[in-house]
Amino acid sequence: MEQRASNTVANSGKATFQSSIVVTSRVMKRHFSLFIGCVPVILGLIGPTATRAQEQSSPKPILLHAARLLDIENGRILQPGEVLVERDRIVAAGTSVNHPSGAEIIDLGDRTLMPGLIDAHIHLFLHPGAEDLQTVQESVPQRTIMATLAARDDLMAGFTAERDMGTEGAGSADSAVRNAIDEGLIPAPLLRISGNAINILGGHEDALGYNPEQHVLPNATYANNTAELIAAIRQQIKEGADFIKIYETGADSVRDGKLVTPYQYTLPELSAAVEETARVGKKVAVHATGEPGTLYAASAGVASIDHADQLSEETMRMMKAKGIFAVPTFTIFEYFADHASSPAQAARERAILDLKIKEFRGQLAAGVPMAVGSDVGPFPHGTQARELELMVKYGLTPLAALQADLINGAKLLGWEGQIGALKPGYLADIVAVPGDPLQDISVLKKVSFVMKGGVVYRK
Repeated sequence: MEQRASNTVANSGKATFQSSIVVTSRVMKRHFSLFIGCVPVILGLIGPTATRAQEQSSPKPILLHAARLLDIENGRILQPGEVLVERDRIVAAGTSVNHPSGAEIIDLGDRTLMPGLIDAHIHLFLHPGAEDLQTVQESVPQRTIMATLAARDDLMAGFTAERDMGTEGAGSADSAVRNAIDEGLIPAPLLRISGNAINILGGHEDALGYNPEQHVLPNATYANNTAELIAAIRQQIKEGADFIKIYETGADSVRDGKLVTPYQYTLPELSAAVEETARVGKKVAVHATGEPGTLYAASAGVASIDHADQLSEETMRMMKAKGIFAVPTFTIFEYFADHASSPAQAARERAILDLKIKEFRGQLAAGVPMAVGSDVGPFPHGTQARELELMVKYGLTPLAALQADLINGAKLLGWEGQIGALKPGYLADIVAVPGDPLQDISVLKKVSFVMKGGVVYRK
């Protein structure tokens, strides 16, 4: 996520070298104990012999039956609902499907079958607490262990596909996590990863507020001109990045009711980054909250503008014409406002959130394409269905929010035609919720059944 007011925490945390060691060791012991405690659960979910996701799926067909089924493309609820699954794919879906002899029947009763949820903006390598300090105090191996636990929490909450928007100082460790997921070694959502993300010297994700003589490393890779941008992009792709994340704006403030945020890269620099990334068939996503950085990003042709607090009319027209997604991330703004370190910080965060809500309604009216991303990490993993609640609260209908999540999310992650709907040939990523999500979006916080790739993880 973002480097916010945690410098306050850093400054208040000055202590002797010895006490720092004690605190850090306690944190590491607690996290290691948590991991060890979860090992039997993880192994139990994976199974004693499975080493590939497809090998975990049932060799016989599975028939899911429930009171309702969400037809996301046509925006309706079917009653009842059935889905036939063979291996890792959906074979049929509707009110009634073929019942093959020998199929395993799972009756989910008074629930709604729907596609697995998608979170297009997450941070597996972050957890609640002082963001800057955890990236300094916790080793990359420790943070990688925590990332696997975070991914499991997201899966159990019904999120079967996600886009990780930077490891915040853990380099390309997310490549190893993604590969382990693809190998079926750990229970987790499908994952698109960006590596360490890219930032300028002194920019939004630099290590600010520390003693310069300590040379504290930034939470993103430095690139200060076009040549360095291209070199950083090539290095991150070499290390396994599925897409490139660039910090384009920050830090933010509100003055006279308007967002003020400096841009980090010029339009020619961003255009060069998009062109270089496209050369190898990949895309760029940007952290960008306001103008002129958001206009530069849209003009360059990025895939998504994440946060998108304030957009000019020209930027909105361009995003609509080019199909560039805005990913609002309301949940993290709400969390920061509710968990600020001081009244002054709370007022600042609330002012940005209030402006963001007002601007969001204008973006909807302008037809800006939306995708759903929560920025989970600084707040607890597995709780990010709150994002869909907030998008409905601030202007979308439940159906529009779900279509932004499932249809647009699949496009943004590059899995269109594979996930996001219950259709023949799609991956069997299926969840079940009580009630009707088209009437009450909050039921998404009560996922009680999770299947990913034909494997049942929660029932």
